[in-house]
Amino acid sequence: MQIDLTVTETCWDRILDVIVDNGEPELKLRAFVQGGGCSGFQYGFTLDEAINEDDFVINGPNNVQILIDSVSYQYLAGATLDYKNDVMGSSFVVNNPNAKASCGCGSSFTV
Repeated sequence: MQIDLTVTETCWDRILDVIVDNGEPELKLRAFVQGGGCSGFQYGFTLDEAINEDDFVINGPNNVQILIDSVSYQYLAGATLDYKNDVMGSSFVVNNPNAKASCGCGSSFTV
């Protein structure tokens, strides 16, 4: 299945760094959307070893993988996953053209 999601090189590199730092080569980055935040939905990221039956799997360089569950995927389709490191801190971020509005911090959105 074609997955309509862009992942920046910076994002792939940071995921690999996290996997290496943890010393667990089976780790994958799980990106998800959940209810909450000041705009209705919020993005979340966690590390996971297991691939669930309904997960979309995005394969990147160096055997790095990103997992997205089927419910979250509908909100992330067409988005870009990136990693930012600036004066506000460092984090994985989502640039989502489907979001009609987002909060000032960029971690929550409405569709």
